[in-house]
Amino acid sequence: MPNTTAHIRRVLGTLAAGLLLTGCVTTESRPAVPPTPQAQDELLKTVQRTLVDRCLDARGLSLARRPDTPEEDRRLQGALFGTGPRELSLTLATGHTVTAHTDGCLASARQTLYGDQRRWFRAQVTVDNLRAEAQNRMKDAPAHRAALARWNHCATPSGRPHAERPDPAVVTRCDTESGLAEVRERLEPAELATVRALRADQLTTYQQLRTRALRRAAELSATLTAQEGNNAS
Repeated sequence: MPNTTAHIRRVLGTLAAGLLLTGCVTTESRPAVPPTPQAQDELLKTVQRTLVDRCLDARGLSLARRPDTPEEDRRLQGALFGTGPRELSLTLATGHTVTAHTDGCLASARQTLYGDQRRWFRAQVTVDNLRAEAQNRMKDAPAHRAALARWNHCATPSGRPHAERPDPAVVTRCDTESGLAEVRERLEPAELATVRALRADQLTTYQQLRTRALRRAAELSATLTAQEGNNAS
């Protein structure tokens, strides 16, 4: 579990602040979902933040105030991210395992929006790591192995110790001189297409649940707008 308030702010800092959303919208008056991916992302972030704020407020907590003590910080993190063993886990083809809680305000907000947080977790983690899986697959290509060997020779000349983290300027130069950057650019599209075909079921689930979340978020946002109009009149 993350253990600093700074991490909490990084996780949710990009989400726009929201107000309490309540009520319902009938199917006949269902509001339109924003047309662009960027606007859709902003809608989901705003409503998710609103749901998280409401959940924390019910527990007497808030992201707007920095905890005064380590104990308060732990309490805030537990309420936000969940506590105890992580119930959700997915090991990717890259070998990396991603885990998450099913309790906590963040999980509750995702359940409200996506309807099935377990399915959403698996789909989102899979989709978010498609490029990493494609990059992992291309490591077996002979052209990539040869270019990587040239890169290692470039970054660690004979007689010098291997640098744990090479200087960024060295990385850029060796990417070009070894041809590794060109090889990756050439191989990645085909590998990504293969990975997308392999994960087609999760891609479908991702799109279905995201569509559901967008409709739900639009309904909640429309309710808020109506409430604000009534309060102003």
